[in-house]
Amino acid sequence: MEGKGKKIVFIEDESRLQEVFKTFFEERGYKLFSAYDGENGLKLAESEMPDLIILDLILPKKNGFDVLKELKENPRLKDIPVIVLTNLEGGQDIERAFSLGAKAYLIKSNYNLDELIEKIEELTK
Repeated sequence: MEGKGKKIVFIEDESRLQEVFKTFFEERGYKLFSAYDGENGLKLAESEMPDLIILDLILPKKNGFDVLKELKENPRLKDIPVIVLTNLEGGQDIERAFSLGAKAYLIKSNYNLDELIEKIEELTK
């Protein structure tokens, strides 16, 4: 089984995407914890201490850039790899996410779930 019980916090406000990801990841042995806004995403990361975080940038309450910044400033959470998964394709957005500590930046429309799993496996070895 691929996931071997690895924990992932998925911070994404689109409930349909949350449902699809939860099913897909859990079928592959991952534990997926869902947060629908940035504030809850930070709380969930703190309480679950996941192996990886998947983060959208356009979120209610606290945007993904702020979430990323706070994750990396938190001594307990700073080493958790973060994959940004978003629709924002601008060079400045990509640059900003990497400068804040993202390990990967994926455009939603350019990646399928199998490719995302490959990236997760690469980052959580």
